[in-house]
Amino acid sequence: MDTAHGQEAAPAAEDDRSSAADQAHSPQPEAPAAQAESAAGDVPSAASGRRVRRIGVLIAVATAIYALDVASKAIVAATMHYGQPINLLGPALKLDYTRNPGAAFSIGAAYTIIFTAIAVGVIVVILRLSRRLFSLPWAIALGLLLGGALGNLTDRLTRAPGIFRGWVVDFIELPHWPIFNLADSAICVGGALMVLLAFRGLHPDGTDERAVQQTQAHKAGQAPQERTEPGDETDGTTA
Repeated sequence: MDTAHGQEAAPAAEDDRSSAADQAHSPQPEAPAAQAESAAGDVPSAASGRRVRRIGVLIAVATAIYALDVASKAIVAATMHYGQPINLLGPALKLDYTRNPGAAFSIGAAYTIIFTAIAVGVIVVILRLSRRLFSLPWAIALGLLLGGALGNLTDRLTRAPGIFRGWVVDFIELPHWPIFNLADSAICVGGALMVLLAFRGLHPDGTDERAVQQTQAHKAGQAPQERTEPGDETDGTTA
């Protein structure tokens, strides 16, 4: 009887050992922390919130405006004469070559050197702002302003009567409006766009005040957690 019982117990022990060995060699399920790390590694890093600097847009816009302004002034100075306007759209639009010692639209003709210094200051400020420029609309506005300022500054430095006192070439004439050039137009459009962006609450660094206020209002408008009055609480006991 004891011999038969021992023979029956031996296969059972061998089965237990083989089962334990299979469990040891079988892959173990990952811990929750490891699973979380693995899943996090598969998620793209786009949610990191990195912003893109828009200095390339600013340079592209400024370069385009500057090139158009310099080229148009060179063509006008080489092909047109004082006092001989060209009608493009009758009295609505004319090309009339003239020289302007003042600022945009012939303002302040007696302060040429002062306007030159102001133009240099504007360029320096724009270049400093470009280091924290993350807004596309602001990049376009500042690019227009920078290109226009560089265009007129080039005339101040290179044209007669001398450096820092050069007279700017103007040639676009509208009815009841001072003669101007492409740089003046870019400066005015860029300035107007900056005012609109500031009124809109959009900053050069990409901060949107309206979006921030809407987010705060949404959080404040969420329903608060329900609170139970002391008299409504039950302790689960029966009378």
